[in-house]
Amino acid sequence: MIMSVAANTYFVGVDVGTGSARAALVDVKGTVLKQCVKAIKTWNPESDHYEQSSEDIWRSVCHCVKEVTSDTNKAYIKSISFDATCSLVVLGTNGKPLTVSNTFNSEQNIILWMDHRAQAEAALINATKHDLLKYVGGQVSLEMEIPKLLWLKKNLQHTWAKIWRAFDLPDYLTWRSTGVDTRSLCSVVCKWNYDAMNMRWSAEFLKQIGLDDLCNNNFEIIGERVYEPGVAVGDGLTNEAAEELSLLPGTIVGTSLIDAHAGALGMFGCRAALEATDKQLTASLENLQGKLALICGTSTCHMSLTREPCMAQGVWGPYKGAILPNYFLNEGGQSAAGILLDFVVKGHSQYAAIQAKLGKNEHIYTYLNNLLEKMAKERKYEDICYLTKDLHVWPDFHGNRSPIADPNLRGMISGLNMNADEESLALLYLAFVQALAHGTRHIIDNLVEKYKRVPYNSMLFCGGLAKNSVYVQAHADICQLPAVIPDEQEMVLVGSAMLGACAANTFGSLEATSKAMGGTGVLLKPKSSTKDFHNRKYRVFQRMLEDQRKYKGIMEDTK
Repeated sequence: MIMSVAANTYFVGVDVGTGSARAALVDVKGTVLKQCVKAIKTWNPESDHYEQSSEDIWRSVCHCVKEVTSDTNKAYIKSISFDATCSLVVLGTNGKPLTVSNTFNSEQNIILWMDHRAQAEAALINATKHDLLKYVGGQVSLEMEIPKLLWLKKNLQHTWAKIWRAFDLPDYLTWRSTGVDTRSLCSVVCKWNYDAMNMRWSAEFLKQIGLDDLCNNNFEIIGERVYEPGVAVGDGLTNEAAEELSLLPGTIVGTSLIDAHAGALGMFGCRAALEATDKQLTASLENLQGKLALICGTSTCHMSLTREPCMAQGVWGPYKGAILPNYFLNEGGQSAAGILLDFVVKGHSQYAAIQAKLGKNEHIYTYLNNLLEKMAKERKYEDICYLTKDLHVWPDFHGNRSPIADPNLRGMISGLNMNADEESLALLYLAFVQALAHGTRHIIDNLVEKYKRVPYNSMLFCGGLAKNSVYVQAHADICQLPAVIPDEQEMVLVGSAMLGACAANTFGSLEATSKAMGGTGVLLKPKSSTKDFHNRKYRVFQRMLEDQRKYKGIMEDTK
């Protein structure tokens, strides 16, 4: 199928993360040929308030797109598409920015995804126990958009009275480029409490929580038209947007995804490079329902698809059609992953000394991984995992998102001593890596054993931690599942580009597009020899949760 597509066919994928905008020029095989990144502004005017500017983001997007397409004939660029964080964009008449800030600065018209100002509003919504909440693991997060809109209504009436449109950031970028007011099913079902089972907004829900204003004029403020990801929007780029992006007017624009979901789309089509004779393993790894995509960065998102809905407490979803049509998405996660390892490593007394002797291109995790191998060899261990026999970690230093959904859980370490040398840091680092992998197993076991989800056959990894072989191998061994690391590391950008390729009908459906552009990856198989050790460690992991709850019970009546 790829052979029938002209070699000089290209797609632009745009990814707006928390701190920067990125764009990539992607070919028909899903290879990133050129990319550009530009920082974006974030304001933190008071505790728990994080704000951005839609104009600043659009300027950064335009800069990046111009840069990656500067050497390419624009006629060969078939499409552009967007992914972004699930941040709330508020616009007034004629699409002008409206302030969301207590500073009243109109430039600050985006409430960033990580903003936690809407805690009381989220609690009010959850107290309704509305039926729609079962699709978000039983309770809405204060990081979602409906609690933030409720906060705006209660606290910034001068803004609320002037709202023309409220967008999720990915949808804002689509609107800004096409002039067409649509919403992605991904955004509204995952972050706006849209009723995807019936493909409609719930007026009854909005009225119950005090947002009946949003029902006016057929829900025009939050979106009358909802499109599946990858559907072409309007007539493509407007003349104005095309000039700003240095692309041709009418260039096809595909309906967007949230950033992590774009990474999942990119990985779902990735194939492990296997021998042709290994047909059974190949079939198992290509089973879409058996794939768990981990987008591993500051935090980790665990995404998987099923044909039938899987209702699970503590795991978001099932979201119908959020990534692929006719599939239900479940989304688990760990609030702190990469940031947790950084916290542990950088807080150790040996961190500065190790950093001082590292080469310019050597990462401290590589140094620690090599040190662990040396330690295991000296102790005559067959595997580095045995080094942490007496060191155990519960990793929820920033609360638990899945599968317990308790933001008040805290981290625990058992087995510390007074050693403060490099080896003590390496052991602590390994114990935390293993704890994160046990957390992933906890999510898997919860879905499969408790809620009878279709069993998993493989895991796929992208993001910063995917480059850490100890992290990925620990997941494979602890979860006893093969792990695939895509050869193309920028799978979020590839996933974004896939949306435009689908809109251009280059390969047909979005699922077919994912397979055509997903590329290949390296396979890490689980080691059976360490299975018993990890099972024992997992029992300790579970016991630590029980113990923490007992400690809280003992202390709960004290002041």
